[in-house]
Amino acid sequence: MFLTISTTGTPERPATDLGHLLHKHPDKAQAFSTSYGTAHVLYPEAEARRCTAALLLEVDTVALVRRGKGKGRGGAPDAALAQYVNDRPYAASSLLAVALSSVFSSAMKGVCNARPELPGQARPLRVEVPALPARGGPDLVRKLFEPLGWAVTVEPVALDTEFPEWGDSRYVSLVLESDALTLAEALRHLYVLLPVLDDAKHYWVAPDEVDKLLRVGEGWLPGHPEQRLITSRYLSRRWALTRQATERLELVRLAEADDSEVEEIDNAVEADTETEEKPAPLAVQRREAIVTALRQSEAARVLDLGCGQGQLVQTLLKDPAFTEIVGVDVSMRALTIASRRLKLDRMGERQASRVQLFQGSLAYTDVRLKGYDAAVLSEVIEHLDLPRLPALEYAVFGSARPRTVLVTTPNVEYNVRWESLPAGHVRHGDHRFEWTRAEFRAWAEAVAERHGYTVAFEPVGPDDPEVGPPTQMAVFTQTAPKEAKAA
Repeated sequence: MFLTISTTGTPERPATDLGHLLHKHPDKAQAFSTSYGTAHVLYPEAEARRCTAALLLEVDTVALVRRGKGKGRGGAPDAALAQYVNDRPYAASSLLAVALSSVFSSAMKGVCNARPELPGQARPLRVEVPALPARGGPDLVRKLFEPLGWAVTVEPVALDTEFPEWGDSRYVSLVLESDALTLAEALRHLYVLLPVLDDAKHYWVAPDEVDKLLRVGEGWLPGHPEQRLITSRYLSRRWALTRQATERLELVRLAEADDSEVEEIDNAVEADTETEEKPAPLAVQRREAIVTALRQSEAARVLDLGCGQGQLVQTLLKDPAFTEIVGVDVSMRALTIASRRLKLDRMGERQASRVQLFQGSLAYTDVRLKGYDAAVLSEVIEHLDLPRLPALEYAVFGSARPRTVLVTTPNVEYNVRWESLPAGHVRHGDHRFEWTRAEFRAWAEAVAERHGYTVAFEPVGPDDPEVGPPTQMAVFTQTAPKEAKAA
């Protein structure tokens, strides 16, 4: 990954002041270690009339693999063969943005103790990024940088110059020029917008990313016409964080328009005023009900079958009673998100030994699923076509045979209580069916009878006297270790 920053000057105001601003001497080539490689800073030219600083990030592909290797520590499950087959082009992305903030941290903050007058001075700047992924193409690049005062020259990179008929790739070559910005402003723009254009980050986006975005975006993000897109992409489309950032940015915009402080605007409620506590979301209530049932069964080794993005696995990890937690899903994309959510690449060895994620289909028997105390099928069965349910039934109850099995599924009778759900519609576009309480009970009792289990039913969420709870849960308990009957 490569980026250059150039400026021009005069004998009275030499361009080599760039070295003071960046805190990197023009006569030296320096190297800095980062999490995923080595960042080199050098000056191809350094004269009074023109000075160019170059940042070259040499990605350590072995480090990328090792940080995602080992039991329970896989950073990207879909990259299991990356150490053997890897054709990824290392273009400017969040890796380079992190290197920018690490190597040029003082310059980004606008700090220069040796020459304190320099950071506040606007100067001619030219930034070149020869390879930049741009999901949205050249038009989006212009929409992001032009409102900030940059003159933008962007050219798409062909997929293959030998075969022009193949068209353009998603990469562009970018040149930014401005006479009205400080170096600190330029670096902050790049830090935010490089990963925004790539629409991806190499690390898990935690809640503290909101504070980081607001800090780096101070002075330019609240009024940007593409603020919503920038916020959403920077926060990896995590809607809760995006909403939080958008609300805080709106407060900043209102405060600036009113020439006042944010605290003066956001004062409708006193800090010590008690507010009515909102009920926990249904997903949270469902996880709490599952954890309670698992504790009552005294399970220590638990399978989360159809683990999705890892919310339940994350909850179980907080309880030391669960000594081994395995998440299984057919979707590699879901497992990748789960891995990032759990921060497996940064997890301590002791904690990492308790968790494992792997790909698997519940339509087939799998020897890896045998020998566990409990298995959870949370909001899974309704995503299968009805003819495939017997295969799942045998794979879980007939082959794996955990001592306890928890199954949760929507109660279709409760759908009339959802004001936003049109009549006759299921709760999710991928649901193949949604059962009434009687239908779910009939299926569960038949499964228990066929495979040597007893079954009890518990409501999850508010139990409406007319239509029942929003989620219904069946708790299967094995009655005997005998072989299951054929489905």
